[in-house]
Amino acid sequence: MNLQQSRKALEPYFRNFVFGVEDSLVSTVGLLSGVAIAGVPRGTIFLTGIVLIFVEAFSMAAGSFLSEYSAEEYASRAKASMRRPLIASVVMFCSYFTSGFIPLFPYAIWETFSAFGVSIFLTFAALFALGTLNAYLSGRSLLRRGLRMLVIGGFATAIGIAAGTVAASFGIVAI
Repeated sequence: MNLQQSRKALEPYFRNFVFGVEDSLVSTVGLLSGVAIAGVPRGTIFLTGIVLIFVEAFSMAAGSFLSEYSAEEYASRAKASMRRPLIASVVMFCSYFTSGFIPLFPYAIWETFSAFGVSIFLTFAALFALGTLNAYLSGRSLLRRGLRMLVIGGFATAIGIAAGTVAASFGIVAI
């Protein structure tokens, strides 16, 4: 097997790894930031994050399995093997699950005000690192890909903060 064939064989796993890490970081920090800015207690923020990580890791893995399996059947026009889609879904689950704790763990240690900033900083650092890893493995510009991943993730965080701010300003906060 040559290098190009090896890369092609690993493609679904790499795609699921990048997607899982990016989506977990962005979804989790966006949700936690929105909930935190609304002024709910730290315990509620932490519980919300735990539930999100567990439910979404499974949901993303199931979606990965179904989409990878469907794509293989579509490409081959025949019944596909479940092996690659199953491995890809495990990669998705593990990458989503572990990455979700990056934005969450500051809320386990610090009070909400401090945890809010640390969570965003750690998430942005992880997004930038993911972008540079992707660039390194793809032979692209490290800085450019790192910044692209960071900016896209930053927008999601801003949306979460905006939603939490609006909800709090209308008194839509359950304590």
